[in-house]
Amino acid sequence: MILLLSFAIYRLAPMALELREITLTTAQLAALLFSVVYMAYAEGYKGFHLGFAPRVVARAHYLHQNPRPSHIVLAPLFCMGYIHATRKRQLLSVGLTLMVVCFVIVARMLPQPWRGIVDAGVVVGLTIGIGSIAYFMVALGQGKPGLNVPLEVPGEA
Repeated sequence: MILLLSFAIYRLAPMALELREITLTTAQLAALLFSVVYMAYAEGYKGFHLGFAPRVVARAHYLHQNPRPSHIVLAPLFCMGYIHATRKRQLLSVGLTLMVVCFVIVARMLPQPWRGIVDAGVVVGLTIGIGSIAYFMVALGQGKPGLNVPLEVPGEA
């Protein structure tokens, strides 16, 4: 998951970094500040830290304890809840993915500097997401509580 998110950052960062070469208006600077702060909170903290990251780490830990060859081969899909998950989790995962795809399509149509402004916020959110996954991995490794999230696997009590 960290590699997938890192690849997304690698792809988006150049558009955001182009902003350094553009003189932004006051409205564009305000939009950049809003994008970065909003995405840090909404995507990074609310989306990743409180939801996605603990679930991904918990499902990865479950997979480690209950290995199946097909699940190991498809580990990212397993950890994100696309396979071996409750119907509700699968629908939520697919719905979230479709929503992200729609946002990506719209963002790609934006001209600079607006695309860079949006991408800067997304890069910040994804970076917080990677940090959150790493945080929960370390916490799990140290035996700290904090992964009391439902795994949402079939037959889970």
